[in-house]
Amino acid sequence: MKGRAISFLTIGLSLVTIISCNKPNDEGPYTLSYGNPVIYLKNQTGDHIVYPTQTRAGTYSAFPEGIEIDDDNGAINVSKSETGLRYKITHTATNGDTTSTIVLLSGIQFLDKFYRLSQNDSIAFPIYNGNAVNPLPLTGSSFDDGGLANAGGCSVKTTNGQINLAETLRNGVFGSTPQNDAKREFEIEYKLNDESGKARNKIKVKLYYYNTMADVAQDLLETLNDRQSQGVFLGMNNSASGGSMSTARTTNTTAIAKPRPPCVIIIGQ
Repeated sequence: MKGRAISFLTIGLSLVTIISCNKPNDEGPYTLSYGNPVIYLKNQTGDHIVYPTQTRAGTYSAFPEGIEIDDDNGAINVSKSETGLRYKITHTATNGDTTSTIVLLSGIQFLDKFYRLSQNDSIAFPIYNGNAVNPLPLTGSSFDDGGLANAGGCSVKTTNGQINLAETLRNGVFGSTPQNDAKREFEIEYKLNDESGKARNKIKVKLYYYNTMADVAQDLLETLNDRQSQGVFLGMNNSASGGSMSTARTTNTTAIAKPRPPCVIIIGQ
């Protein structure tokens, strides 16, 4: 009998162990984290994937658009995401509880902004890691690698990434006589000498031209308003942009604004 009692005890402990191992890790509060609020690209051959420090059952989602995230485990494919932007990552548990965190995918961004050439406002400055006060790591960095933007007429300074809009116009990107609502899109490849290890990065920039502010297309103003109201409008930060987009008219649209490509709007007069 003593031997049988020991056998039953052993079986019971084994069952408890199995149940404990298979029990979903949903007990207690869940703090969603990726270990570092700033995530850098890596100079490697395959895609750079970053996982949450802890995963839970449920689903993962992100806002705004532009980040590649696995709905099941929250893994971020940094290599296939738009960098230079902040994203809100949200986990929704099986019982409906939610928890969120903010991550920044390191890189450069350009402001959504009206650039008035008549006021000598002719340089679009790259913003590093989502804040105009962050110093851009210039030593050892390079911009417009491959020269595609400059070859198309978009005057990008290869040492600091600044876009000379007046020179871009002189290069004829909108023709010899620019017309209202003319637009061109350019991709700028770059490498930053930071924690990315000079990994190949890129950003698309959309240039618009209008003779005066009164000529700006309504749909463009609505796009800027959407970005502002939904929190993806970097140019609304006056300290960063040197001026708000207060001329944009309000709308009742419920469309989800895409933060990319940034709208660089050249005003001739």
